Amino acid sequence: MIRPVRRAPHAFPVWIGTVVVAALLGFVAAPPVRAHGLGDDLPVLDIRSALTIWSVDPPLTLVLFGLAGAYLFGVRAIGRRHPGSPVARWRLAAWLGGLVVVGVALEGSVDVYAEALFSVHMVQHLLLVAVAAPLFALAAPGTLLLRWASPGVRRGLLLPLLHSRIVGVVTHPVVSWLSFAAVMWISHFSPLFDAALEQPLVHQFEHGLYLGAAMLFWWPVVGADPIRHRLGWAGRLVYLGTALPWNSFLGVAIYFAPGVLYPHYATVERAWGPTPLLDQQAAGAIMWVGGDLAFLVALLLVVAGLLADEERKGRIYDARMDAARR
Repeated sequence: MIRPVRRAPHAFPVWIGTVVVAALLGFVAAPPVRAHGLGDDLPVLDIRSALTIWSVDPPLTLVLFGLAGAYLFGVRAIGRRHPGSPVARWRLAAWLGGLVVVGVALEGSVDVYAEALFSVHMVQHLLLVAVAAPLFALAAPGTLLLRWASPGVRRGLLLPLLHSRIVGVVTHPVVSWLSFAAVMWISHFSPLFDAALEQPLVHQFEHGLYLGAAMLFWWPVVGADPIRHRLGWAGRLVYLGTALPWNSFLGVAIYFAPGVLYPHYATVERAWGPTPLLDQQAAGAIMWVGGDLAFLVALLLVVAGLLADEERKGRIYDARMDAARR
């Protein structure tokens, strides 16, 4: 009797793990700089300082390593349990890439210079909301957790939580759209922004608020995880298309502000770099152009998905019509 050959699980992509570990270890190995140093305490921002200066936060580094390790462990466990349908490598790459982006934004030179230059601060926020958040959504951590969990945990804890009313409300596309827009507008035109520049704990809260709101925003667009209210391709186009204008208006409002919006940047003493007003205008331009570019890329990807879906439906329809004629 010939036994069927069992398909071996996909080999673990060692190179991906090596890259993310090396990147995270780079935070520890790089020369430390005082995280909230300002003015003359900071060297001139150039290519060398941007690549070599880091602001290491040990608790955050441990969290990043922990999240990377947990996802990798889940991938290996699913590969052994379901060798025929392992986790796609590009999802693993998206998760690890998102963690690297968070590390660069919150422990790299971006974080070091964010309190001295508003333009760099805006780059930090865009990295969190327009790069890291959609990468995490593409990684589909909810799906990975459901496949990784035991049947008892899945039925008794995870599925009831996903189907609960509070999760349904929070992840509703209208709520996530409004939450993200409100967080971005209110934070930039309220005392919260300046307070975050003066108080490290408030600054950390702001980062968590941005990343959390952005993840809720991008989840319906990506549609990789099981959520209660799913958007079709046309709904995703409307969702993104109506979000692009408020991002543009936010960037324009900052760019054309007649004076410096935040007292913190008006009082920072630097012997180099732009004036506070020119720096603020650069920040507005970064929000305007960078944010719109992220939305446009997402819109193009959704259009491509819509066309591919219509083509697939067309092939199914043609096949049914051919079968009916026989």
